[in-house]
Amino acid sequence: MSRALLVLLVLAAPAIAADPPNIVFIFSDDHAFQAISAYGDPRKLIDTPNIDRLAKEGVRFDRCLVPNSICGPSRASVLTGKYSHRNGFYNNSNSRFDSSQVTFPKLLQKAGYQTAIIGKWHLVTDPTGFDYWHILPGQGLYYNPPMIRNGTRVKHEGYVTDLIADFSIEWLKKRDKSKPFLLMSQHKAPHREWAPALRHLGHNKDRKYPEPETLFDDYSGRGVAVRDQDMTLAKTFTALDAKLVPVPNMTEEQRTSWNAYYAPRNQAYQQAKLEGKELVRWRYNRYLHDYLGCIKGVDEAVGKLLKYLDDEGLAKNTIVVYCSDQGFYLGEHGWFDKRWIFEESLRTPLLVRWPGRAKVGHVDRNLTSIVDLAQTFLDAAGVPADPEMQGASLVPLLEGKTPENWRKSFYYEYFEYPAPHRVMPHYGVVTNRFKLARFYVPTLEGKPKVDYWELYDREKDPLETKSFFQDPAYADTVKELQTELERLRKDLKVPDQPPKEAFGSLLMPVKKKKK
Repeated sequence: MSRALLVLLVLAAPAIAADPPNIVFIFSDDHAFQAISAYGDPRKLIDTPNIDRLAKEGVRFDRCLVPNSICGPSRASVLTGKYSHRNGFYNNSNSRFDSSQVTFPKLLQKAGYQTAIIGKWHLVTDPTGFDYWHILPGQGLYYNPPMIRNGTRVKHEGYVTDLIADFSIEWLKKRDKSKPFLLMSQHKAPHREWAPALRHLGHNKDRKYPEPETLFDDYSGRGVAVRDQDMTLAKTFTALDAKLVPVPNMTEEQRTSWNAYYAPRNQAYQQAKLEGKELVRWRYNRYLHDYLGCIKGVDEAVGKLLKYLDDEGLAKNTIVVYCSDQGFYLGEHGWFDKRWIFEESLRTPLLVRWPGRAKVGHVDRNLTSIVDLAQTFLDAAGVPADPEMQGASLVPLLEGKTPENWRKSFYYEYFEYPAPHRVMPHYGVVTNRFKLARFYVPTLEGKPKVDYWELYDREKDPLETKSFFQDPAYADTVKELQTELERLRKDLKVPDQPPKEAFGSLLMPVKKKKK
């Protein structure tokens, strides 16, 4: 081989750091920051010592925001570093991930990383950019879940969170140890219907949890979107949500243990014939028992992975990230679920440990996002990011340095309507203090059925129970935020009109049943 050809080949190869770090990305589903003890929720809902360890040994991001607060779109944004309107995955109803586009696992794989994804995928098409994949089909099941391993459907017995942790460690043991690795260990928990492991039934000893101030929010300070939603503990909570019926797919032995816990408590509930606020309170406490029981399983799974990295001497050169696809409501505004520009769903936990680089015990309060993760991982590995990516590397923030040009505002978008929870489409701009949002219901003709604005002031109203949009004292603020919103939409290449399929079932033709 000629020297000139050798030089060309070297220049053409992706750049990779001299001692590239391994990356372990632990991603849960619907994990509220309120349910991580490191975030200091005043209700003190749960202790999460293993997840908290990442905060103690690394950086806790306090204002990590999601671009579209719903499961599939968030996952697509993590992979691509792009918003829904750029990666094409708008909703959970009819979106399919375009696997031909550039993702950060593909770029790491090309640069010499060994890559694996294990657990929840939820993007319809098969994973690409991974040497190994072992995923749940769709939402997956909590008990004895079928999975798909490199294209082959397999059946497992056990609890899904435990299985994902065990399979993740199993892959680490069998990996090619001559290469740096990317492991994406992605949990179904604590997604609805919030089914804890049998060992965690009764974990709270029938605790009555402190109630959020807005548990009985009457929505009087905001517009029709907030009043019209369908995600309340009062009206939307089902028998399965309440565990008045068992979750599916259990063995007879598992069901016996399950019923030993729930049956007597369900009988007492039926006899009490609760109504009104007392019924909501019962549902709130049952919900938190189940949801937080799922979190206990996730925290234990994180502990298993951290112990393996310690035992194998891998921790020193491994970035460990804990994150969720979005935040979640734990009774705030009387709700469960996500979707809104409001803080509980917009904000997601993000904890990063990187020995020798991440500032130990640091708390970052900048506006950050899961859309930044792709560029962060690539930057850490010394691999150039794709120019179409829309985030920014978090590496300087991990080191405790805020770049002068770091974002002061953030763009948010949500589309899926009306099913499943009647959360109206909206987009808006978020700053440290304010949120300006436009709510609308699109039509095929182009002119929205509903179209109005709301302004939230988190300094004056941290619980976001009132819109200040019509207040004359905020006229200048509204004007400034609308200008900033237009700038963001232009910079992020947001189309004036999203495609009709973005909204799920709303604008799509109804298929006639065959006679």
